[in-house]
Amino acid sequence: MAATEAAGKLAYRIYRAVSYGAEAAVNLHLRWRRLRGREHSLRWTERLGLPSLSRPTGPLLWFHAVSLGEGMTAIPIIKECIKQRPDVNVLMTTTTVSAFEVISKRLPSGVIYQFAPLDTPSAVGAFLDYWKPNAIILIESELWPNLIMGASENGIVLALLNARMSSKSFKKFSGPVLLPLISLMLSKFSLIVPLSTMQAIHFQLLQASPYIIKFSGDLKYVVEEFDASEGELRSTQDLRLQLAHRQVWMASSIHRGEEEIMLGVHRVLMEMHPDIVTILVPRNPQHGLEIAQELQKAGQNVALRSRQENLKPGTNIYIVDTLGELRYLYRLTPIAVVGGSFFSDLSGHNIVEAAAAGCAVLTGRHVGHFSHMVLEMQRLNPLSVLQVSGKLELEKALKELFSDAKVLEARRMAAKQAFRALSTELQAWELKRHWIMKKSLMYRAWFSKRQSLLYFSFPDCCSCISSMLIFLQFLEEMV
Repeated sequence: MAATEAAGKLAYRIYRAVSYGAEAAVNLHLRWRRLRGREHSLRWTERLGLPSLSRPTGPLLWFHAVSLGEGMTAIPIIKECIKQRPDVNVLMTTTTVSAFEVISKRLPSGVIYQFAPLDTPSAVGAFLDYWKPNAIILIESELWPNLIMGASENGIVLALLNARMSSKSFKKFSGPVLLPLISLMLSKFSLIVPLSTMQAIHFQLLQASPYIIKFSGDLKYVVEEFDASEGELRSTQDLRLQLAHRQVWMASSIHRGEEEIMLGVHRVLMEMHPDIVTILVPRNPQHGLEIAQELQKAGQNVALRSRQENLKPGTNIYIVDTLGELRYLYRLTPIAVVGGSFFSDLSGHNIVEAAAAGCAVLTGRHVGHFSHMVLEMQRLNPLSVLQVSGKLELEKALKELFSDAKVLEARRMAAKQAFRALSTELQAWELKRHWIMKKSLMYRAWFSKRQSLLYFSFPDCCSCISSMLIFLQFLEEMV
């Protein structure tokens, strides 16, 4: 173990030296991304660790998620933290502009929003020196060496919620070159809550201490209701009225190339139902605009959501080239085909929002770490999620759903019931407190700048205790 730790420290010194030497090139790349619109035009310097807001006095929790999906997962946790500890300040960071545009409107009042620093020594150092967080809560897979080691050196407690890593990452981290570094990084965490049993095994194989791994379920099963603006409500209601007397299905979160599969299926369905509407929701809004332009060149009528275009007679394709509306739009369609799953180099997307809205849920075979979600729902009800291998199977499945109302209704009900069963434990945070055992494991974290010793208690929990409850127990002991 000592040899592994020494190898990990050596690997980190090499990483730190390389990242320090690459800072000038990284900064130039950041400016190039800003010119291309991939970084915020005004707040891009936050990525260098330079703040745009003042730090309030008092304890501060820093939540970090890489992009929109992970950031939305963090919001229910943030709300519950504020409810339990209103005296604690909360800082939220993400890395993408798309996440900023949506999440900044969904966060509770008073939460500070910044773009996350790049993992260079200068950016991370400046960020930590300014914000001085008491704890950093990372969501899913954000394991950056300078950030984690810098936090540890400053006595900042680290937690990893909904922890996961892809099969590709696990294989890479398990190799002799990177294993010492990843093992060293994981040793700095006080709490790891993986999103599945298999992910828990992965983290233990990467030498994370079993005492800090507390499995309880996937936080994505918490589907929050957000207050929609008057404009959002009016726009959604208008679209509902336009779809009222037409057959409709949605292909959501599609990646480049998948639109060809969906449009091929659309053409076949048009032969059966000439008035059908296919809603395409590309993962990238720019991709949606490109699809629309190609279809218009071919002489097809297309309605774009960003332009608030209506579905006129003869318009059968509606393209959603906006962000943050998917959970509302799922309520307008009885069928949802969740993309990012039809090619082998993709890894699926969250199916929970579609199931919560009562859609018949279909997906491709390439679902990556979402496979546990698919399997859990299918275990509860085999009709809850239908996986298809490609265009022909998707075409066959949709034909059946549109021609047999009983089959469609059965799949819709199955998806909703499976979602409710899996989300119940995550939503009943207060009711689960009686499951906490008395025996606790004590963890220490030195806050060198404050020159004090704090103790952290993590209960031995049954697997059914929610991630939220585990984290709240962690929070109560920490702050």
